Amino acid sequence: MAKISFKSDVCKGCGLCVTACPKKIVALDENVLNAKGHHPAKCIDTDACIGCASCALMCPDCVITVEN
Repeated sequence: MAKISFKSDVCKGCGLCVTACPKKIVALDENVLNAKGHHPAKCIDTDACIGCASCALMCPDCVITVEN
């Protein structure tokens, strides 16, 4: 099983990772605002993550880490 993590304090909420995820399990957390005033990305179903790292490759700020 893959482990995905986000540096929520650095995420600018651009949403590129959301559109890149083939499993549609990455979303912007509308209930959280980080220090920069953005809704950070999060994984909504970690068990469904296949570890493809498409989200991490699309992230312009390198806030996503995927470990297999």
